[in-house]
Amino acid sequence: MLKTILPQQTIPSAYYDCRYFVLREPLGFPRGAEILIDDNQAIHSYFVKENKVRAVGRAHIIPFDSDGSALDHAGPDATKCPGFSPLSSMPNYRPAIQIRQMGTLSEDRRKGLAAQVLSDLEEASKEHFSAKFGFLQAREHAVSFYQSQGWEIIDEPYSIEGIGLHRSMMKQL
Repeated sequence: MLKTILPQQTIPSAYYDCRYFVLREPLGFPRGAEILIDDNQAIHSYFVKENKVRAVGRAHIIPFDSDGSALDHAGPDATKCPGFSPLSSMPNYRPAIQIRQMGTLSEDRRKGLAAQVLSDLEEASKEHFSAKFGFLQAREHAVSFYQSQGWEIIDEPYSIEGIGLHRSMMKQL
């Protein structure tokens, strides 16, 4: 079952558990690094099956005075992720959202759960934030998934310290 959490709504701990186990624990990050300081301002989507959160993702509005650069996590020694170059020079890309913290448990990958979460985030962002464009920073191994969902690469590969190679991507919503 797909579930959506709008800004200021309660985020269940099982959602954060999935985010941690998929995105942070494999990289050796401490518990707490899965929580972002603006999570209460974001839209969250997650897929639950057999009372277990299987896939997660979030979207937040990129402020008009920001290029989307942000800290990678709320823990100590967080790396700053780069901004999105189109947002620096093209105001017609606003309102814009950023997709972050997408992840699926390994045993549930390639079953369409992430596609459902991503689609839900895109639709909820259009409705709640009036978003016109979406931006994201995909880990290198996830680029083909996002391309299959209509996202386009907008830069050269770059490394985020402690995580690895990424590509910035965008999509008109």
